[in-house]
Amino acid sequence: MGGISDFTDYFLICDGDSFTQVQAITDNIDETLRKAGVRPLHVEGYEPGASWILMDYGDFIVHVFTREVRERYGLEKLWMDAPRIKFEEDTSRLGRKNEG
Repeated sequence: MGGISDFTDYFLICDGDSFTQVQAITDNIDETLRKAGVRPLHVEGYEPGASWILMDYGDFIVHVFTREVRERYGLEKLWMDAPRIKFEEDTSRLGRKNEG
């Protein structure tokens, strides 16, 4: 977003299959970043049945949608000029039991 936006450097845009999954994704992001000492400046939409939750961390903003709502608003289309960073999931830890 650098050079295009004056309010943030990055958008993270993701989606879930249901309201419950949207909240679970948001909770996981929040928990992981809090462990690293990073707290959101502001959160919008976190309520039962939420179909779009926005988490503002200043330098980056996280948008978690239901798929239907993500397609309807098409944020990616609004910011087409922004460079994209492909995210590859680290699957090396999947399926492993906690050691310790």
